[in-house]
Amino acid sequence: MLKTALRNVLAHKARLLMTVLAVTLGVAFVSGTLVFADSSTAAHRAAVSKDYADIAVTVTPKDPPPGAPDTAGAAGSPGSVADAHATVLDDELARKLAGLPGVFAVRPAADGLATLNASDGSPLRTGRIWAHRAAAYVPGADGKDSRLPLTEGRAPRDGTEIAVDSGTAAAGRFRIGDAITLATDGPVMTKRLVGIVTTRDTRVTAGGTLAVFDKATAQQLFVSPGRYTSIDLSAVPGTDEAELSRRVAALLPADRAEATTGTAQAAQQAVLVDTLTRGNEKLSLVFAGVALFIGSFLIVNTFTMLVARRTREIALLRAIGATRRQVVRSLLWEAVLLGLAASGLGFLAGLGIASVLPRILNTTGEALPRGPLVIGPLPVVAALAVGVGITVLAAWLPARKAARIAPVEAMRTAEQPPTVAASRVRGAAGALLLALGAGLLLSLAGVKDASEENLRSAMFGCALLVVAVIVLAPLLAVPVLRLSGRLTGRLGITGHLAHRNALRDPRRTAATASALMVSTALVAGLSVIGHSTGQALDRQAAAGLGADYVISTHTSSAGIDPAALQRVSDTPGVRTATGVCDSTLFIGGGVRQISGVDPAAALSVMKPVFVSGSLKDLGPGRIALSRTLARENGVSAGDRIDARIGGPGTDVTPYTVVGVYEDNPTAQDALGARAEVQEKALAPGSVQRVLVRVDSGSDGGATKDRLRTATGNNPLLQVQDRQELIRAAAGSLGTLLTLTYGLLAIGGVIAALGIMNTLAMSVSDRTREIGVLRAIGMDRAGIRRMIRVESLAVAAFGTLLGLATGLFGAWTVGALTNGALKDYSLALPWGTLLLVCLISLATGVVAAALPARHASALSPLEAVAEL
Repeated sequence: MLKTALRNVLAHKARLLMTVLAVTLGVAFVSGTLVFADSSTAAHRAAVSKDYADIAVTVTPKDPPPGAPDTAGAAGSPGSVADAHATVLDDELARKLAGLPGVFAVRPAADGLATLNASDGSPLRTGRIWAHRAAAYVPGADGKDSRLPLTEGRAPRDGTEIAVDSGTAAAGRFRIGDAITLATDGPVMTKRLVGIVTTRDTRVTAGGTLAVFDKATAQQLFVSPGRYTSIDLSAVPGTDEAELSRRVAALLPADRAEATTGTAQAAQQAVLVDTLTRGNEKLSLVFAGVALFIGSFLIVNTFTMLVARRTREIALLRAIGATRRQVVRSLLWEAVLLGLAASGLGFLAGLGIASVLPRILNTTGEALPRGPLVIGPLPVVAALAVGVGITVLAAWLPARKAARIAPVEAMRTAEQPPTVAASRVRGAAGALLLALGAGLLLSLAGVKDASEENLRSAMFGCALLVVAVIVLAPLLAVPVLRLSGRLTGRLGITGHLAHRNALRDPRRTAATASALMVSTALVAGLSVIGHSTGQALDRQAAAGLGADYVISTHTSSAGIDPAALQRVSDTPGVRTATGVCDSTLFIGGGVRQISGVDPAAALSVMKPVFVSGSLKDLGPGRIALSRTLARENGVSAGDRIDARIGGPGTDVTPYTVVGVYEDNPTAQDALGARAEVQEKALAPGSVQRVLVRVDSGSDGGATKDRLRTATGNNPLLQVQDRQELIRAAAGSLGTLLTLTYGLLAIGGVIAALGIMNTLAMSVSDRTREIGVLRAIGMDRAGIRRMIRVESLAVAAFGTLLGLATGLFGAWTVGALTNGALKDYSLALPWGTLLLVCLISLATGVVAAALPARHASALSPLEAVAEL
């Protein structure tokens, strides 16, 4: 039987090719998305991680107690209050640390953040403000900095020069000698590029930027003259980290510096990185799970058809003496051999998919960090599990069924329709799953709390709903396709035959349409949620934003230059420019955002709608709260509440609540007097936003360019119009939709190839039937039209089920969004849904091209004569 299995595999090369293609595609889809998931997760982790591999101990400064004398020796008279940037980390301390037993090397650093403009003047990689690294070039005894090896030019020598890493140079299109504009935490600076370096810092290589200054300039920008932000120590081999850390700590002033081992830093960072990247990991796993779902359907459908069409062959083996066990074992050996070969091919194809996906999804260059492909054990195991495990399972189930059929009955017909009992069991199981899934989703329809528990329940309910529709699909295929028969019947005899062919095997039709149904459901559902969210944000912005443009910093620790605010006010076409100071508000045990405003201006540019009270009494010691914040703290207009504005060093103050306003993203959680908020802000005396109103009829593009010019093209500042603010407010939903559209693209390819494979097998099964049609007068164009219409009917069936499932899921899950977004209401993106329908139907037409061509090329006499 093993020899028979091998001969069967090699005897039917076309059948072998179609089967290998199906398994290869399924494995490629699953392994490719798993490799992509691992690679994107690793890239996200690298983008926020520092490499501590060769660091034994790091010395970092401590903030001095308030009012402490300046023991760091910062500029100023002895005993003066310590400068905010002054530290005890200097060259003298570095020399003392280098003399400690067990220290191999000492590497002082003066690091910070610097944002650059590209050569065309646009901010470079503003989506990754946290990855805009800046460092000092600290040469060793050989005059070189081993952490920043030069590849071109030389190191910067004074405050007019700068070096960048090779990735930044490529992204910004910089060349040696170019003038580069940049900013750290204030006005724009211009420096000449003199060198290009390489770095192992994954925060940079994953898509960040690196600006390198001479040591004196970096110290002046990020700490204070002659001081460092940290000192890294590497240890002599065999030295215990903990013991070295104790020696270092004994040398440090306990109130001004501390020593931490590299292992402890790596552990602390791991906790932070896990928190920051948890959402990306979950999203990638969902992506891979859907891939497994679609890929498995393709394999199971193909093998079910394959074994069904070999029923006569199996009957012949039984007739000449083969037992049921031998027949099943022979088919399983074929499945194992084929699965192993296809797993290898599919895994290689999956690596290609994983390498292409980031480029497809990273259209803006900001959404996904860069990194190498990460091939872990899970994709390899998954490739074998899908390629061999699912293939064997897909062959075993129909093989057992075929082996039970009596040889004489199997020789009589190759088609075995499902029994009434089997259809009833399928219907009962599908109805139960549908009731559970729909019931769970409907139970969430009145819930307005978008908690993680409710989101998990919603995802589980959606999964049950999809599985229920797949189980019921063969039963739904008959009534749905009969309705479509009225349309296909208008195409004449070819349409009628196509309709009958689609109805011939509802299970095969349903399984073929399932991959397209899953992809369509996902995209339709998320598109509706995304569109509805965008509409809600637009309404919210219209209700709470009277400004046409918002100029803002990326963080509340940076400020807008007062001179820039004046230049914006003087810009032609600008009617008003109102500065807003943003800061943190510690209130009721939580951390919120407060906007420092001028009361008169706030009414016109923020348009707050007050539930009680007003802004007229806003001033020192008096604040207004959003409705949500007031409800959480149980206060209303006229009440008093303790709060603290700003960072460390500010005191808790009792505030009078002068008003409560409807939630407003522009006003944020609270409103305070601008002078008071500025006094206590992280960047005292500054503003973080400028709300700009322009004259009616102004050209949007030209106005935006003039506003950027007014800010001095400062890369720390962003100029956004209303639509850009809405996209920013959507946050990770945009990334999720991008990933989903990528999934639709791949799912569409898989579905198209699955339909093509199914049709090709169907054409092969119906060779004699097609020959008879040709013999009685149907021309080749009629044959092609019949196959195309059949494929279109299958695609339409999958699209209809997908749309219904996706829209129902979006309607029920939308209630959770309404809890986080007050103005949320269901809004259908008719254009997107129409496009999804057209793409899905086009998938069916494209998939039918090759099978239709093959069918029309059959010779009538040869087809009729084929056994």
